[in-house]
Amino acid sequence: MESLQKTQWTLLSPKEALSQTQTPSDTQGLSEDEASLRQEKYGKNALVQKKRKSLFLIFLDEINQPLIYILLGAGFITAFLGEWVDSAVIFGVVLANATIGFLQEIKALNSIEALSKMMNQEATVIRGGKKQRIESSNLTIGDIVVLQSGDRVPADLRIIKSKELQVDESSLTGESISTTKQIEALSEEAILAEQSNMAFSSTLVTYGIATGLVTTIGNETQIGKINQMIASADVLDTPLTKQIAAFSNWMLYIILGFAGVTFVIGLLRGESTLNMFMAAVALAVGAIPEGLPAAMTIILAIGVSKMAKRNAVIRKLPAVETLGSTSVICSDKTGTLTQNQMTVQHILVGKNHIEVSGTGYAPEGDFSQEQSIIQVNENIALQKCLLAGLLCNDARLFLKEDTWKIEGDPTEAALLTVAQKADLDATTLHTQLPRIDIIPFESQYQYMATLHQDEEKQENIAFVKGSVEQILERCQRVLMPKGNEKDIEQDFYTQQANQMASEGLRVLAFACATFPIGHKDISHDDITQNLTFLGLQAMIDPPRPGAIEAIRACQEAGVAVKMITGDHELTALAIAEKLNIISTEQLKNDGKVLNGKQISKLSDEALRQCIDEVCVFARVSPEDKLRLVKALQKEDAIIAMTGDGVNDAPSLQQANIGISMGITGTDVAKETADMILVDDNFSSITAAIEEGRGVYDNLIKFITWTLPTNFGQGLIIMLAVILGTKLPILPVQILWINMTTAVLLGLMLAFEPKEPDIMQRSPRSPQASILSIWLIMRITFVGVLLCIGAFVFFEFALIQGESQEIARTKAVNIFVVGEMFFLFNCRSLNHTMFKIGVFSNSAVLLGVSATIILQLIYTYAPFMHLAFQSASLSASDWVPILSIGLSIYLLVELEKYLTYKYLQKRGKNIIG
Repeated sequence: MESLQKTQWTLLSPKEALSQTQTPSDTQGLSEDEASLRQEKYGKNALVQKKRKSLFLIFLDEINQPLIYILLGAGFITAFLGEWVDSAVIFGVVLANATIGFLQEIKALNSIEALSKMMNQEATVIRGGKKQRIESSNLTIGDIVVLQSGDRVPADLRIIKSKELQVDESSLTGESISTTKQIEALSEEAILAEQSNMAFSSTLVTYGIATGLVTTIGNETQIGKINQMIASADVLDTPLTKQIAAFSNWMLYIILGFAGVTFVIGLLRGESTLNMFMAAVALAVGAIPEGLPAAMTIILAIGVSKMAKRNAVIRKLPAVETLGSTSVICSDKTGTLTQNQMTVQHILVGKNHIEVSGTGYAPEGDFSQEQSIIQVNENIALQKCLLAGLLCNDARLFLKEDTWKIEGDPTEAALLTVAQKADLDATTLHTQLPRIDIIPFESQYQYMATLHQDEEKQENIAFVKGSVEQILERCQRVLMPKGNEKDIEQDFYTQQANQMASEGLRVLAFACATFPIGHKDISHDDITQNLTFLGLQAMIDPPRPGAIEAIRACQEAGVAVKMITGDHELTALAIAEKLNIISTEQLKNDGKVLNGKQISKLSDEALRQCIDEVCVFARVSPEDKLRLVKALQKEDAIIAMTGDGVNDAPSLQQANIGISMGITGTDVAKETADMILVDDNFSSITAAIEEGRGVYDNLIKFITWTLPTNFGQGLIIMLAVILGTKLPILPVQILWINMTTAVLLGLMLAFEPKEPDIMQRSPRSPQASILSIWLIMRITFVGVLLCIGAFVFFEFALIQGESQEIARTKAVNIFVVGEMFFLFNCRSLNHTMFKIGVFSNSAVLLGVSATIILQLIYTYAPFMHLAFQSASLSASDWVPILSIGLSIYLLVELEKYLTYKYLQKRGKNIIG
């Protein structure tokens, strides 16, 4: 009993497994006393949750950021100056940012609770020879559990008895087709998806009944291991948060340095300590971009809204920008790149190859041969092959709310769909040919057979479907399209089936046999030989409409697409080729595919060395997915990972941005993910990347627009101190400029439309700073222009004998007007506003209009004169103010043109 954790249960027979757990028998189970003792020894069948930080500490983490320190400093300084309204606004911004981050963090920590809910259910257990229902958390090792269709498996079980048991393990393994279970021991240890004699916690029984022995509970189950991987996965900073952190540190040092230099220079010039302290405070207030955190939050929130309209729901705000940085998309196959609806595309009857149009479960499509539409009723072999697929079938196809739905196995549903395309009505045919017996599908036989009574012909007919190998060896004849029969050429059909399988198609063979009317039951002996071969039906889960174009758009944008799936290599390669993830040339050169077994044999370093060249990863486990994401991140890639199952949760957590499916996604995947696709469509990822790049562009535009003002204000204070003159602008006036223009002007850039070439750029390097050297030069250039313009006109006004209030009002208006003109420069960092459209962003025009009105109130309203020490200006005073603004616009447009041409020749972008 002590070595149970190391037991390879798949290699043991049912009897050996019972002996290993010391369970008396599968009919007796454990006694209640023994079960209680084991519960004390092994604990509850529940996931152990990692202890969380307290809510208070989580909230403090949101404040522990350099940019927030700057804002807090600004808040305390303005409070010290008695500007309580401005101080309250700044503290409000800090509180809003921290609250948003806090709420997002709480959501991000809910994935393990979602896992626990999946395990919190009831189970049917045999104890003391009696069946009873108990909480699954009370199961223990050695318990005997009874499973039936619709049950969720409550723990990891070794199957002891089984009748046609099929389990949907897609949430755990990624395998798109239900797994058929059996009781025999395996000859060697297999990967998770191939452990056919085990049932795993949280998976769903779709068909049949079984009895299982509990071998593993709680955190030691396969889902428990996933729980541990989620907890251990790194929670990575987004590229934006890293860049903002570096940017904030840089600004903090610059601001404190400038303020310190100003203070020291003033003291050396003989100024009073108090005056120099106030000057240093004015410089710090001027240089702090108070509106940046609020602007960043609002710009990201607007991005969230835009993405929601394109079927991408963002759960974590920074994920908006991360999408724009994505360099690799690791996509699941089933349901994301494909429709998750098996579809018959090719039929072989006689020697006729017939193509079937239409995708999904909607029974709409045509049958064609050599590109010519054919009538099914003119091809007897085709008609009977379709009839076999319809009647030898346990699935159900029905229309609900204008959508075709299925009950049962997707493969069988595909057979119903293709039969209905040929106008074969299931209800009518089941009435005409009622089923009187069945041989269910069993893995050791690899076929299913049904016996039907044909009153009209006074005979019974058996239809058989299954693997090509098993059906062909039982057939002596083949039905031809005109209804005649010929001796079968087994090699021909084997070769054709292999060719279809190599293209990723799942191939089923069909046959029939007739019996006397009195033959009321069917056995394996009845169908060992003398069957008539009807044909092959080949199906695949087809690519989603628009997926090919979406992948092409990603590739043009420099974003690599890699398929990571639990499906078979051939299926994955076939879909990858159809979607142009992998080229035909690559397919010839072994396809550049790695499976789970190969990945497990590679060291982390070896995996890193080959991962760039591989496009398709098949039959992968949750551990494999996590290793693949980490290997790509070691190569400095920004990873977007899609998934819908519990098995995807660790890699979704590890990825820079985890993307869950909205329709097929489990609660665990959704709680772990940063983004949820409402329509489960890969095309929505491409759209979200485009929106993400647009959001980042607009954020950089805002930063480029706001920093020259802060730089210019700091510079003008320092210049005044160095020259020993009056301060051209006061701290309270700086706050007026910064807070009003940030809201009315800068935030209008959040509504700027995406630029046409946004998806032709390569992804940004995660090592790049938030501002390129070219933008820093532009910011410095404009800041110097604003400083010189305001300082010169301030001093000129004083020389002319005007009051300090009038001179400062001119300086304030030069800054505001300069910002207005520079706003039009920043609508595009490369092009003129005439190229992108003067009226394409009406928010900018509204913001400028509102700023003009507010600035006129600032200049002429008496109550503003009292609050901000401003004064009224004459009409002629506005001419030089507007001239400076226009000069800034024209000079920046000239610089933009020259910089763009220079960078274009070198294949670079100004954003970096």
